[in-house]
Amino acid sequence: MDTKSTIAPATPAMTRPERVAVPILAAISVSHLLNDLIQSLIPAIYPVLKDAFHLDFGQIGLITFTFQLTASLLQPLVGHFTDMKPQPFSLVIGMGFTLVGLLTLSMAGSYGVLLIAAGLVGMGSSVFHPESSRVARMASGGRHGMAQSVFQVGGNTGTALGPLLAAFIVVPRGQGSIAWFSAVALLAMAILFWVGRWYGERLATLRAKPRGPSGAAKHSRARVFWAVTILMLLVFSKNFYLASISSYFTFYLIGKFQLSVQDAQVHLFVFLAAVAAGTVLGGPIGDRIGRKYVIWISILGVLPFTLALPYANLFWTGVLSVLIGLILASAFSAILVFATELVPGRVGMIAGLFYGLSFGMGGLGAAVLGHVADLTSIETVYQICSFLPAIGLLTYFLPHERPARYA
Repeated sequence: MDTKSTIAPATPAMTRPERVAVPILAAISVSHLLNDLIQSLIPAIYPVLKDAFHLDFGQIGLITFTFQLTASLLQPLVGHFTDMKPQPFSLVIGMGFTLVGLLTLSMAGSYGVLLIAAGLVGMGSSVFHPESSRVARMASGGRHGMAQSVFQVGGNTGTALGPLLAAFIVVPRGQGSIAWFSAVALLAMAILFWVGRWYGERLATLRAKPRGPSGAAKHSRARVFWAVTILMLLVFSKNFYLASISSYFTFYLIGKFQLSVQDAQVHLFVFLAAVAAGTVLGGPIGDRIGRKYVIWISILGVLPFTLALPYANLFWTGVLSVLIGLILASAFSAILVFATELVPGRVGMIAGLFYGLSFGMGGLGAAVLGHVADLTSIETVYQICSFLPAIGLLTYFLPHERPARYA
């Protein structure tokens, strides 16, 4: 089949979009913020754990790998199951796993217990992301890219806040102060219980309605498989590179520019804040101009900046890291909505697959890059990773699409 085949997402002329459920979309975005704030504590406290447990970079990478592995392997399975049998209150249960993992992390006395704690937090994430993505889509009123961006920006904001809070709470007070963040998990559980009630009511309403056309063009299985494979490779490029920043940027800044741990954490916060800001743009722009264009700009467009980063001074390192975060972050919302339009009716499975891949590639990247850093240096890691966005050239082979336009 020609690479110029077209995906035609639902438009107002084909289906009448409902109103955006703004309170629910806001609630699930805030829950994403709280969930990812907790998750981001793990890499943010690596300097503390490195000193307390005398860890090398390979052991640090294994912590991330354990966390990401439990999330990445379980998410597609959870998503597939909930596609068949939606579970409105599974979000609360998932956050319960995160809470237990957080408390275990605060009390861990050995490296093995650290790995168990990281795995529990990963399990919580494996439940949260597929089901919360489904809630965001249900609340979207048909504006799927916008809803996915709002949902994602919550997570990215939480990811940005985690290192900042770690710098001013955990670094001065030590490992035990991680338990203070249990209040964050409890707040998230309360919000998710309310969301779960809406979710259950919404499911009952949808089941009572006759099913209409999906609005998505039909493709052969081979065509869909090829396109989804390309999207997964693009996610690999994005998240493998982001793993080099989220796990090792503080060490890079401390080693190359002799910054303090707190100053390095502030730089990481600025980068992650740029990621959060960039996330806002990808979904709505993709709704208007087409997701393929957003993917082109986001993945391949960041290449000149990643190539320059390893050779920049401290000032330009800060500038380039912000540009990289802004541009690269806009891709995921577009990629995820593109994939759900390729495989309609499988929101949970696709969300689980792509979130799982994101976590898996982040974990694999952290483990591999940690080993590379031990053998060479952190600077070498950034030189190697600078070429990853070139994988964005594969975007050429994605199907073309007609973007949905809303008044």
